[in-house]
Amino acid sequence: MGFGKKTDFQTGRVLDLNKSYQYMIKPAAEEAGLECVRADEIVNAGLIDVPMYRQLLTADVVIADLSTSNPNAFYELGVRHALRPFTTILIAESKLIYPFDVGHITIQRYEHMGEDIGYGEVLRFKGLLKDAIVKILQRPENDSPVYEFLNGLNPPALTAAVAIAAAAPVTNDPTIGMLMEQVEDAKKSGNWVGAKALLSSVRLMKKDPAGIRGEDPYIIQQLALATYKSAQPTALQALEEARGILATLDPASSHDTETTGLWGAVHKRLYELTQERAYLDAAIAAYESGFCLRNDYYNGINAAFLFNVRSALSPPADAIADFVLAQRIRRQVIAICEGLLASGRKLDDEYWVRATLAEAWLGLGDAQKSQEALDQAAPFADAAWMRPSTAEQLTKLKPLLDASPLKAL
Repeated sequence: MGFGKKTDFQTGRVLDLNKSYQYMIKPAAEEAGLECVRADEIVNAGLIDVPMYRQLLTADVVIADLSTSNPNAFYELGVRHALRPFTTILIAESKLIYPFDVGHITIQRYEHMGEDIGYGEVLRFKGLLKDAIVKILQRPENDSPVYEFLNGLNPPALTAAVAIAAAAPVTNDPTIGMLMEQVEDAKKSGNWVGAKALLSSVRLMKKDPAGIRGEDPYIIQQLALATYKSAQPTALQALEEARGILATLDPASSHDTETTGLWGAVHKRLYELTQERAYLDAAIAAYESGFCLRNDYYNGINAAFLFNVRSALSPPADAIADFVLAQRIRRQVIAICEGLLASGRKLDDEYWVRATLAEAWLGLGDAQKSQEALDQAAPFADAAWMRPSTAEQLTKLKPLLDASPLKAL
């Protein structure tokens, strides 16, 4: 399976696969009496591929989570099906559109609530998965289409020397999963220098020396965020470094709103430091692309703000066009955010949803609703830097609104 937050491009939703693993998969396996190891928890001095392929061959049970149509998960599932005729379990988030080749295989389905999973669903699916594990261990049956359709095929076996190595106990060395938990703690405390150092280590651990496998977009995104937030050795140098890191994800053609949002944020700050118009235009293009792709409120509210910035720099006709476009986007953003809050789902980003409403209402001239949204957002700020960041943005917005080109009409 993948790890971290991944975008399901078929539905446009972001799923937190770490929660699928930590809340359901790992507990179900452990309650069934097994040790559970995910690929990012394997520590190896050389290529990760060596222990990964060994585990795909020797593991008593392999669980493949196909959510978000993760290509690595599909490939590793194919390897498992080729190596072992039984004890492989397929799971996926309920809205996955199954490719033809796995459409005839039993896939256990669970329900995500966006980036979170409901408590009732955790209990239901964990119990279902535990029962499935116990059942296939007690009575292994052929679940590989390779061995189902190619009668008489004999599964491979490791040589004695390699088999002994495969049975070696898992070490207690730091794992990528543990490092990522430390990254989250560092981010929440505003320790961006520490987060950058940790993410640099994770990136190096996951790097493919042969250069065949692409880098994990989530790690690249988080490293770019921590890099520009660190402002080290200078704010400008940090932004340029972050820009270079993000460039590996080809932001201009990306359909990932996290990538477009970060590309916009970097260029927005580059513009603030240099006042070079090209950075402003690049930031607007990135945010507008992310908003159009997925109706993403973060990209939308930032696009609106920068349209106001550009409006203040433009001749009358262009200024009016940008100002009006900013207002239209804010109305759409309000509808998106209010829809999220009305859904009844637990929102991991509830602070930002409400803070975005505060900015959108202020941009539309309703100071009372803006303050109400800001007050409602405050209890959800779980990091010290969040509320000051919002206050700074609102302070920047007010003079842009006061300079509205519509006043001259």
